[in-house]
Amino acid sequence: MGLLTFSINVTLDGCVDHREGVVDDETHAFFTRLLDENGAMLWGRVTYEMMESFWPAVARGEVEAPPAIREWATKLEAKPKYVVSSTRKDLPWTNSHLIAGDLRTGIQKLKDATPDGVLLGSGKLAAALDRLDLIDEYKLLVHPRIAGHGPTLYDSGLPATRRLVLVSATPLHNGVVAMHYRRAP
Repeated sequence: MGLLTFSINVTLDGCVDHREGVVDDETHAFFTRLLDENGAMLWGRVTYEMMESFWPAVARGEVEAPPAIREWATKLEAKPKYVVSSTRKDLPWTNSHLIAGDLRTGIQKLKDATPDGVLLGSGKLAAALDRLDLIDEYKLLVHPRIAGHGPTLYDSGLPATRRLVLVSATPLHNGVVAMHYRRAP
């Protein structure tokens, strides 16, 4: 069984708005390494649609991009992508698969079938999966920004505090800190 790892960009005040972080080769290289380390991507419908609207065109070379960003797009294109949705039925982006029905069952089956692990990149979906005790690790890029607005991590709350164990904290040259946590036993 593979691990489910939640990874997202977050500001110091918890904002997960993708427009608020440091976007450069170093942050894209971080996420490319995570993509390489995991067997599949997992998103909610909203995040999938945001990603689908941009990254396939970058991978095809239709959008000018620096090498690190093009590398991310190319690897993302090839990676299996799983989407949790109760409304979307058609997923035309290459290697995209729908997870519908019971969330716990669908995600557990995905973890069981993906020994290299699953990389989760949706904040709202992360909150739902955390309520079901399905997230094993957290790899957050903490950006040196205070956004002063949302959306924020776990807007919808959790039933109890989640205790974590620090695995590593790695500062990047751009001021971002890569934080790696595991669930406490």
